[in-house]
Amino acid sequence: MPNAVKQPDVRPANPCFSSGPCPKRPGWSVEALQDAVTGRSHRSGPGKTKLKAVIDRTKSILNIPEDYRVGIVPASDTGAIEMALWSLLGARGVDLFAWESFGADWINDVLKQLKLEDTRVFKAAYGSLPDLSQWNSDRDIVFTWNGTTSGVCVPNGDWIPSRREGLTICDATSAAFAMDIPWSKLDVVTWSWQKVMGGEAAHGMIALSPRAVGRLENYVPPWPLPKIFRMTKEGALSEGIFRGETINTPSMICVEDALDGLQWAESLGGGAALIARSKSNLEAISDWVRATEWVDFLAENADERSCTSVCLKIVDPWFRMQKADTQSLVPREMDRLLEQAGAAFDVNGYRDAPPGIRIWAGSTVETSDLRTLMPWLDWAYAEAKASLS
Repeated sequence: MPNAVKQPDVRPANPCFSSGPCPKRPGWSVEALQDAVTGRSHRSGPGKTKLKAVIDRTKSILNIPEDYRVGIVPASDTGAIEMALWSLLGARGVDLFAWESFGADWINDVLKQLKLEDTRVFKAAYGSLPDLSQWNSDRDIVFTWNGTTSGVCVPNGDWIPSRREGLTICDATSAAFAMDIPWSKLDVVTWSWQKVMGGEAAHGMIALSPRAVGRLENYVPPWPLPKIFRMTKEGALSEGIFRGETINTPSMICVEDALDGLQWAESLGGGAALIARSKSNLEAISDWVRATEWVDFLAENADERSCTSVCLKIVDPWFRMQKADTQSLVPREMDRLLEQAGAAFDVNGYRDAPPGIRIWAGSTVETSDLRTLMPWLDWAYAEAKASLS
């Protein structure tokens, strides 16, 4: 069947729409790294100054409360969230919430690795949230703020009581810098440089409330802790971690890149400006979805739609009639065609998610590029459909 949709003439200025590592800030080049402290120890004066600057600027841009500790930790967001799970859980019962693959990974950590018994699990299918009100605030809770592989996010923190006994442990890797984070409601928040700010991989960050610090200093888990998970020494918080004295050796080139992103954010006006950019990007996609019959958001409720990892499902009756194997081929073929045309890279949905398209729309993405991308999606879908019909 021939394709009646004409290939667009104009391509996005930046065709990078990957959900991790994510696009660099507008105008980025390797020249941004020329002041990196290379060939020097990260424990040298210049090295520690750079690391401390990342922490201080991050706290300022995100409006993190002054009494929260913020540190740079190994192994991206995965390392940060698992550091929290291994160090803090087991003191009381824990409720675990998941609605996509990474949240499910943290549940597996707790059930199959830590083997905690006093657990309750609440799950929802891709496209929806579980009922968060089921959490018992006398218990700890582990959840993601934004489902990177489902495009479903927590709309607000109204469901979290200010007075609670349990700790709230939140993986916010694809939310921090792009969504409003109610810091006073969260005791542990983790994220990574490679997401919203378009930094480089392998470096995570963790924010700890005074309540989380209290747990660390007064609770010793019954299992061994690897060195890269240890945040205390002899019953006291290792304060150096939160001054830039990292547990292991960071890449000082990545540190310089992180600083460049933070300086760019400051030049825009800080956290509020970053959030506004992501919201504008979601609106650009929403305009197209409303006018397009073959596609819809995977997220069922409008107020739960991510403004970073935007996940789209194909609702064309032809697509729904296809067998599962053919359905999975459609977004893969679209991704191939778009990359071949130089119009978009890495927009196939996550491997464990329902077949569809995932577009990164975080703060480093220009709204104009997303508006330019939308006709390309129409063309790629028509091409894929024609080739598979």
